[in-house]
Amino acid sequence: MGDVANSSIEFHPKPQQQREAPHAGGFGCTLAELRSLMELRGAEALQKVQETYGDVGGLCRRLKTSPTEGLADNTNDLEKRRQIYGQNFIPPKQPKTFLQLVWEALQDVTLIILEVAAIVSLGLSFYAPPGEESDACGNVSAGAEDEGEAEAGWIEGAAILLSVICVVLVTAFNDWSKEKQFRGLQSRIEQEQKFTVIRNGQLLQVPVAALVVGDIAQVKYGDLLPADGVLIQGNDLKIDESSLTGESDHVRKSADKDPMLLSGTHVMEGSGRMVVTAVGVNSQTGIIFTLLGAGGEEEEKKDKKGKATVPCTKKQDGAVAMEMQPLKSAEGGEMEERERKKANVPKKEKSVLQGKLTKLAVQIGKAGLVMSAITVIILVLYFVIETFVVDGRAWLAECTPVYVQYFVKFFIIGVTVLVVAVPEGLPLAVTISLAYSVKKMMRDNNLVRHLDACETMGNATAICSDKTGTLTTNRMTVVQSYLGDTHYKEVPAPSALTPKILDLLVHAISINSAYTTKILPPEKEGALPRQVGNKTECALLGFVLDLKQDFQPVREQIPEDKLYKVYTFNSVRKSMSTVIRMPDSGFRLFSKGASEILLKKCTNILNSNGELRSFRPRDRDDMVKKIIEPMACDGLRTICIAYRDFSAAQEPDWDNENEVVGDLTCIAVVGIEDPVRPEVPEAIRKCQRAGITVRMVTGDNINTARAIAAKCGIIQPGEDFLCLEGKEFNRRIRNEKGEIEQERLDKVWPKLRVLARSSPTDKHTLVKGIIDSSTGEQRQVVAVTGDGTNDGPALKKADVGFAMGIAGTDVAKEASDIILTDDNFTSIVKAVMWGRNVYDSISKFLQFQLTVNVVAVIVAFTGACITQDSPLKAVQMLWVNLIMDTFASLALATEPPTESLLLRKPYGRDKPLISRTMMKNILGHAVYQLTIIFTLLFVGELFFDIDSGRNAPLHSPPSEHYTIIFNTFVMMQLFNEINARKIHGERNVFHGIFGNPIFCTIVLGTFAIQIVIVQFGGKPFSCSPLSTEQWLWCLFVGVGELVWGQVIATIPTSQLKCLKEAGHGPGKDEMTDEELAEGEEEIDHAERELRRGQILWFRGLNRIQTQIRVVKAFRSSLYEGLEKPESKTSIHNFMATPEFLINDYTHNIPLIDDTDVDENEERLRAPPPPSPNQNNNAIDSGVYLTTRGTKSATSSVFSSGPASPLHSVETSL
Repeated sequence: MGDVANSSIEFHPKPQQQREAPHAGGFGCTLAELRSLMELRGAEALQKVQETYGDVGGLCRRLKTSPTEGLADNTNDLEKRRQIYGQNFIPPKQPKTFLQLVWEALQDVTLIILEVAAIVSLGLSFYAPPGEESDACGNVSAGAEDEGEAEAGWIEGAAILLSVICVVLVTAFNDWSKEKQFRGLQSRIEQEQKFTVIRNGQLLQVPVAALVVGDIAQVKYGDLLPADGVLIQGNDLKIDESSLTGESDHVRKSADKDPMLLSGTHVMEGSGRMVVTAVGVNSQTGIIFTLLGAGGEEEEKKDKKGKATVPCTKKQDGAVAMEMQPLKSAEGGEMEERERKKANVPKKEKSVLQGKLTKLAVQIGKAGLVMSAITVIILVLYFVIETFVVDGRAWLAECTPVYVQYFVKFFIIGVTVLVVAVPEGLPLAVTISLAYSVKKMMRDNNLVRHLDACETMGNATAICSDKTGTLTTNRMTVVQSYLGDTHYKEVPAPSALTPKILDLLVHAISINSAYTTKILPPEKEGALPRQVGNKTECALLGFVLDLKQDFQPVREQIPEDKLYKVYTFNSVRKSMSTVIRMPDSGFRLFSKGASEILLKKCTNILNSNGELRSFRPRDRDDMVKKIIEPMACDGLRTICIAYRDFSAAQEPDWDNENEVVGDLTCIAVVGIEDPVRPEVPEAIRKCQRAGITVRMVTGDNINTARAIAAKCGIIQPGEDFLCLEGKEFNRRIRNEKGEIEQERLDKVWPKLRVLARSSPTDKHTLVKGIIDSSTGEQRQVVAVTGDGTNDGPALKKADVGFAMGIAGTDVAKEASDIILTDDNFTSIVKAVMWGRNVYDSISKFLQFQLTVNVVAVIVAFTGACITQDSPLKAVQMLWVNLIMDTFASLALATEPPTESLLLRKPYGRDKPLISRTMMKNILGHAVYQLTIIFTLLFVGELFFDIDSGRNAPLHSPPSEHYTIIFNTFVMMQLFNEINARKIHGERNVFHGIFGNPIFCTIVLGTFAIQIVIVQFGGKPFSCSPLSTEQWLWCLFVGVGELVWGQVIATIPTSQLKCLKEAGHGPGKDEMTDEELAEGEEEIDHAERELRRGQILWFRGLNRIQTQIRVVKAFRSSLYEGLEKPESKTSIHNFMATPEFLINDYTHNIPLIDDTDVDENEERLRAPPPPSPNQNNNAIDSGVYLTTRGTKSATSSVFSSGPASPLHSVETSL
C-alpha cells in the first residue's frame, strides 16, 4: 500500500514530466545529469537545481521519493535504482593472485642463487666423462661401482629444486592467507558502518552499501557521509570538506545557500536530511577513486611506470586522503600543503618491532654471507691444492666437467650455509603472530585497523581514557533534580509540581533534543527500555516518562521542520538551544547544557508556584554550593534546563548567539547518573600492576569526574595526584604569551590523573605533551580512547587510538587504530595483553631460530673445512630451514596470551629484542648441540660401529654415519622448540602447552615427517635407514636438550656480564623509521647500510663545516627565539638558514658521525636553551636533526602532525 501511496505523488501529468520520463527507466533524471549537478558548488548548484527542478522537492519528485516519507521499502524498486544509478560501493583493487604471490616469493635472492646452482648441477650430472680416462681425473668416481649410483647424480639438483618450490609455495600461501584475512577485516569494518535513512516514514539503520539514489538520509554530527546528496532541511550544519578540497575551514550548509553534500566529508556540527543523488563510483569520492585506478586496469600500466599507487583496500572509508589527513589539528592549517602532497603516498607502516627485526636480520644476514663465502673459498682451495699440487695431476680437458661438478657442489654447500644463516622466517613470524593476534582480538572486541597498533599496545605506558561510555555503562538516568525551589533526591511525583513548571519542562526536554533520540519499549519482557541516540538526552526523555508525561505528542505537534532555529551542541558551547515560533508570533528559546555554564546566563528562576524570581550572582553561588556540588560529589552529571521568551516586536539577530542565549530563566537542574561498569575497577587495577598509568580526560564537572575516578580506582586516597580543570591545566602549562611550554607540561603530567571540563584541544595537548616529553628513562607510549568527532586529532596523535564502536562517530573511527566493538575499558586491557604476547612470541621464535642458525652455520663451516664436505647436505639444510623457519614461526607465534603477561612492566621502545636471559639460552643450547654433533662427526663411527662417512667421494651412496648426525640434529631442534616456549628463564617449559593445539600438531607432524625422510628419503635426502637402537640414541640426545635447558636455567643471568643484548631499536644515530617515511622515500635498512659507504667521503668533507654551521645556526635562532615573540612563521626563519638542508642531498643519512657527537654536545652545552620552538616542523620539512647520546631521539616517532618541539639545544643535536 505504501507503494501506491508513494507513487500517487509523482504522476501529475506535467508535459515536461511526460517528455522526460522515458529517459532513465521511468525516473526523471539521468545518471549523467545528476553527476554533472554534483560537480557544482554553492550558489551555482542552487541555481541549477532551481532552473532544472524548481526546488529540492522537485528533484525528489523526479527521483520518485518523498522528502518526509522516504522511499517505499520495496525490493524491486531498490533493485531497479541500483541498476540505473549504480550501487554504493567502490570495487576494490583485484587481490594478487596466488601465482603473482608465487612469483614474488621467487624474487628472493638466496632462492635464485640456489635455483641456478641446482640447475647447473643437474646439467652437469647428465654428462658422463669418457670411461677410460676416469682414473686420470683423480678419485672422482671411486665408490661409484654400485650399478646405477653414478646415474643418480641428478637427484641432488632435483631435490634442491623441489625444496625451493616447497619454500616458495609455503611463503606464497602465507601471504595469500594474510591478504585474505586483511580483506575479511576490511569487509567486517564496512559491514559495521551503517547509516540512518527514512523508508516508509520509518527511521532505519541500513548498511552503507545498501544506500540507493533517491534515499532520504538523516545526517548528524560526527557522520562520515557515504554518498553525495542535496540537503532538504538542515540545522546549523557544518561540514569539514578538507578530504576532498583541502580547505580546512568548516563549510556551512543550508538548503537555501549551499545544499550540496559530498561523500567522504565529515559532519562537524548540526544535523539535517538529504536526498541521495549519487552513490559508489558516481559519487565525488568514487570519481577520485576511479581516477586513481582503483578499478584495476590502468593500475597495471601505472605500476610499470613506477608511480606510487594509492592503496584502495578501504572502499567505504571516503576519500583517499582520509587515511593521512589529520582532522584540523590544533596546530592550524600550515600542514595542509604538505598533507596534500603526502596524502597520495601510501603510508608505510613500519612499527618499532619491525624496525628492530629488520636491523637484526640485516646483521645476521651479513654474518651468514661472510661465513658462506669463506666456506666456499676454503673448499675450492682445498680441492685445488689437494688435486693439482699434492697429487700433482694435470688439468685434462676431458676432466673439466668433473671438476666443475665438484665446484658446483662446493658452491651449493656455500649457498646452503647462507640459506640457513639468513632468518627469512623473521618477517613471516611477525606477520603470522600479528595476523593471528588480530583474528583472536576480534573475539575480545578489538577490531584492529592497523596491524602494528596491536604490537605497539604491548609497550603502552599511559592510557588516556574518556569517562562516558568507556569507564561507565553509558546508560544514563536522572536520579536527582532541583525543581521549583526544591531539591528532590529521587524523581518527584507529578502531583508535587506546578502544572506550569511541568509543562515547560516537558516541552523544553522534548523539543530541545535531537528528534532522532528516543526511548523505545524493551525488546523482551522485564528488560530495560531501549535508549536510542544521544544518551544524555535519553536520560532527560526518560525523566519525562518517569514524570508520567510523554514526549512524542509534543514532537508531533511541533515537527522538526517547524523548528525556527537550532544551535546544536558542540564542545565549545557545551549547550544546545532550539527556538520555536509561538502562536502569538513571538519566539521561545529552550536551552540545556552544563549547569555551571548555563546558570551564568540565567537571570531568573522559576519558584515553587511557577513564577519568575530574580536570580542574582549571589543566588547562583549559593545554588552551586548547595545543589550542584553535592550532586557532583555523588558522581552525577548536572544539566541545567532553561528557557527565554521573545515578543514578536523584539526579534533578535539570530546569528548573534551570545545575545540570544542569555537572560534565561532556569526551569530545573537535574543530576544524571551514569554508573561505573562493574568490571572497570578490576581492569584498572590490572593496568596499574602492569605499569600503565590510567588518566581520565572528560568534559564533565571536576567533582563528578573526581567521584567517578575514585570509584574506578584511578585515584586512591592518600596518593599524591592532580585533578585539574581544563582552564587550570592551560594556565599551568602556558607562558605569559599563551604558548604551551614543554617544561611546564613536564611538571604537570606525571601526577595528573583527572582532567575535567577539558576541550578536545586540551586532550590533544596532553597527549602530545606526554609523547614529546623526555623526563622519564624512556619515551612514553600513549593510548587514547575517544568517541566524538572532536577527539580526532588526539586519536591521530596518540601511539594507539581506540575509537568506540557503539557510541563512536565515524570521524573518530576513521582516526583510530583499533575500534572497541563493545566500548568497554576491559577490552583495552585485553589489547595490552595481546600486544605483549606478540612481542614475546617473536622473542620465543628468535631464541629458537638463532640457536639453529648458530649451530647449523658452524657445523657446515667447520665440517667443510675439515672434511671437505658439509656433514649436513644441501637438501637436509633446506629441510631444517623449513622446520625452523616456517613451522616454528607458526608454532611459536601462535601461543595464546596469559594473565602473567600483565605482571611485568612494559618493555619500552629501546629494549633489545634479545635479552640477556635469551642470549644465555641461545649460546648455552648451541654449546650442547655443537658438542654432540662434533662428537658424532669425529668419533661417531666408532661409537655406533659403522663405516665412517667422512671424505666420501662424489656421488657415493648416503652413509649411516651422516644420517645419524642429521637425525640427531633435527631431534635436538624439536626438543629445543619446547624449551623456546619460555623466554624469561621459567623452569616449567611445558606450562600451558596443551592450550596451543597448533604447537603440538607442528611438533608431532615434524617428527613424523622426519621419520619418513630418514627411513625412506634415500638418495635425494642423502639418508640411509637407521636401526631402532640408533633411533633411540638420537631421541635420547634430543631429550637431553630438556635436561640441559634446566641446567642453563640454574645459571643466574646476572653473573654473565659478558653477554651482550642484541636487536636494539633503531639506533639513536639513525633517524627513526617514521621520520624516514615522512621524507621523500623509505630507505630499507639494508640499502641504507650499502649507501653508507658511498657517503663516507661526503661526511668527512662536511663534518667540519657542519659543526661550525650548526653552532652558528643555533646561535642565530637562539637570539631570534629570545628576542621576538613566537609567531606562526618562526619555522620559516628557522628554515631560512640553508645550512640545515645539507641532509637532503645525502638521502637522509645522518651527517654527524657517531664519533664526534660527544665533542659537539660539549661544545653546544654552553648557550642557554632557547624558548621551545612550539610549532617546529623541522623534521617534516627535511631538516633531520640527528641524535645520538640524548634520550629524546625517539620523541617524535609516530607523530603524524608537526614534529616535536626542540626541548633544548643538546636534544636537538
